[in-house]
Amino acid sequence: MSKASILIVEDDPAIQELLAHAMSKEGWKLHQEKSGEDGLKLLKTKKVDCILLDIMLPGIDGLKTLKKIKEIEQCKNVPIIMTTAKGEESDIITGLELGADDYVVKPYSPKVLIARIRAGLRRNEESGLNTGTSSTVWQQGPLKLDAARHVAFNGEEQLDLFATEFALLKHFLSHPEIVFSRNQIIEAIRGPDYPVTDRSVDVQILGLRKKLGHAGDMIETIRSVGYRFRVQE
Repeated sequence: MSKASILIVEDDPAIQELLAHAMSKEGWKLHQEKSGEDGLKLLKTKKVDCILLDIMLPGIDGLKTLKKIKEIEQCKNVPIIMTTAKGEESDIITGLELGADDYVVKPYSPKVLIARIRAGLRRNEESGLNTGTSSTVWQQGPLKLDAARHVAFNGEEQLDLFATEFALLKHFLSHPEIVFSRNQIIEAIRGPDYPVTDRSVDVQILGLRKKLGHAGDMIETIRSVGYRFRVQE
């Protein structure tokens, strides 16, 4: 994790300098770009392990940049953390629906941001350590997930899932018929004490359900509690 490569797309020089200083002790290799266009250009030639993406950017904004990033094959599973000055729910929800893994609202604590980046890197690192044994493969009904190969299927169709959607599906398939609160779900896929709103969890699960088609009905909403993955008889 110490040799991870981080791309920061941020047009404010003061914030760029602040982040570079805060991350200097982490041992990460930093790439800093001031626009979405420049960030996309870099991603087509260099591999990175995490992306910090501002929403308000000159030229194409962060949300449009995010959508284009997800079209780059080598970036599909790279954790992306969005930053926003306004913290408007509509921007946050749009970012999550487009595949962002997380978001932070400015002004943010560099320590909190670094913790978020570490969490994203850790998830990818743990995924890469899977060995391909039977314990990394789960199947319920038409849904099958192979964590070692990082692939999921609905019947014969391979699913195109964002990193967080993949983690959610893995959690549900490996814990069928158990009711989880939203906080328990977030703790399971991101770790303890991770500040994410209930609305964010709902948006991520809604996106997963859509991609699962009819099988999405297997994820049940338990009113006033959370969610349960129901096994088909």
